[in-house]
Amino acid sequence: MTDIDIINLYWDRNETAITESSGKYGAYCSSIAYNILYNRSDAEECVNDTWLHAWNAMPPQKPSVLSAFLGKITRNLSFDLYKKLHRDKRGGDSIDLVLDELAECVSGGEDPADSYDLAELKKDINLFLDSLTEDKRNMFVLRYWYADSVASIASRFKTGENTVSVTLNRLRKSLKTYLTERGYSL
Repeated sequence: MTDIDIINLYWDRNETAITESSGKYGAYCSSIAYNILYNRSDAEECVNDTWLHAWNAMPPQKPSVLSAFLGKITRNLSFDLYKKLHRDKRGGDSIDLVLDELAECVSGGEDPADSYDLAELKKDINLFLDSLTEDKRNMFVLRYWYADSVASIASRFKTGENTVSVTLNRLRKSLKTYLTERGYSL
């Protein structure tokens, strides 16, 4: 079944949409949730919640890329659950490490003062990513969007973990410089 067919099932309020979404994107969403939570049952809970959130979001939303739409829902739900579970715990955890690494070059307040500024920041980050080679862009996205481990990225690119760590460090520094040059205070 195509993504358009699945979206149309959501719009028709046909419960088959959930079954089809789960069949086509369940493993993808589970991978995202597990990379953030490192707990199968918590990841499963987030994936199940993804289908409910998708059900409630369509209509009115009609995503142009269903996989990205579902992945974003799963990612947000997983981070929310992670924060809830680790509210009083800090340090040493892999997701804390991912977020701390990225915080070096992108500061994010709890409440952005202006949605226009946030939209401009997103646009500038996307322009930065577009300027990278495909491998570097993929490493960055795998680490900071999908929360993949350095070891997993190294394995995927058939290179050493140190190479990936150095590459990511340089990319973060480049992003920080890029954003600073565009007037962002970090």
